Amino acid sequence: MNRPVLQARAVVRHYSPMRSGVFSRARTIRAVDGVSIDLRRGETIGLVGESGSGKSTVGRLLLGLEPANAGQVLFEGKPLAKMDSAAWRHSRARMQMVYQDPLAALDRRLTVHQQIEEPLIIHRLGDTHARRVRARELLDAVGLQSHHDERYPHELSGGQRQRVVLARALATNPDVLVCDEPISALDVSIQAQIINLLVALQQKLGIAILFISHDLRAVRQIASRIAVMYLGHIVEEAPTADVLFHPLHPYAQALVSAVPDHRGLRRDRIVLKGEPPSPANRPRGCAFHPRCPLVVDVCSQHSPVLREVGPGKRVACHRLDGVKAVDHRQIEVG
Repeated sequence: MNRPVLQARAVVRHYSPMRSGVFSRARTIRAVDGVSIDLRRGETIGLVGESGSGKSTVGRLLLGLEPANAGQVLFEGKPLAKMDSAAWRHSRARMQMVYQDPLAALDRRLTVHQQIEEPLIIHRLGDTHARRVRARELLDAVGLQSHHDERYPHELSGGQRQRVVLARALATNPDVLVCDEPISALDVSIQAQIINLLVALQQKLGIAILFISHDLRAVRQIASRIAVMYLGHIVEEAPTADVLFHPLHPYAQALVSAVPDHRGLRRDRIVLKGEPPSPANRPRGCAFHPRCPLVVDVCSQHSPVLREVGPGKRVACHRLDGVKAVDHRQIEVG
């Protein structure tokens, strides 16, 4: 059986109390509130949800870039070492991040080949000649030509920069890639190229990918499973087709219904009332209950447990028995 390479076990990340005014009561920001997820070799999980749902924080927790207030992150079955320790730096060579803004992720003072070689220098991998050969191999792997290696980031297009970011992330032969909105800053025509590149590289290298995005159309192209987040919680997790065509949680249903088809916005779109609550003022009980069309008394009193409802399918909702499965097979997500 393909065991998880990276696991989160009820991880929690709260930020220091903040005040909205001089006389207001300090409130803790509950960015991630008990998330559990397994990532296996060769698979991609799409982590989706509205802005502020905690997706990016989950990615940083999995890489050990932020400490968890509670819960545990396991890498190959062992607890992730403390940040900045020798063991953590060793594991970080095998877990890399692909950031949203490629220009911000690159050092504008370094050439392309210097950017790609830098992780090898940091982790003391290979000599000068071996690192230069590795950089050229990676340029070819991500679809760039040899003449790009002497260019600076500002001399490249957005798509070329993201390819450099990807080559840099692959330099140390990682087992895990966390891609945080890796295509949102790119033109639509370039987005498809980067997704196709990620798919091809994963098939060749067997990397596990956590693909964080708000774009379900992009997620469909790359993810084998989707986890839907709302206000620090995973509310539904299932194979991609199940989430896109037969979502069960009312929030997942609304999220999928908002994806336009070839005619534009769908007539059967589910429009949620209100705005997502602040992580600093989370509602009691189910966080989604102030906006849920199926809310009952228990929803405002108790937080639902994420439980198995079918093979590989987990949902957190008190009203599962009353939820009508929505068939979205006509949605053109691709």
